[in-house]
Amino acid sequence: MITAEIKKMPAKEKLILMEEIWDSLRSDEIESPSWHHDVISERQRKIKSGEAKFISIDELKQSR
Repeated sequence: MITAEIKKMPAKEKLILMEEIWDSLRSDEIESPSWHHDVISERQRKIKSGEAKFISIDELKQSR
């Protein structure tokens, strides 16, 4: 299937296709990239040290 074919599909069929792709990925072992570990470690460090700032979803939406 190519992108042009996907673009022609109705939204409902696209959603079904996405679900099938996600289901097929569940059985694959996908490793997180090394930078991902670094980002999570830094966020955990900020939480433990009190440096982390948490905002609500509404605040996030307003900041964009």
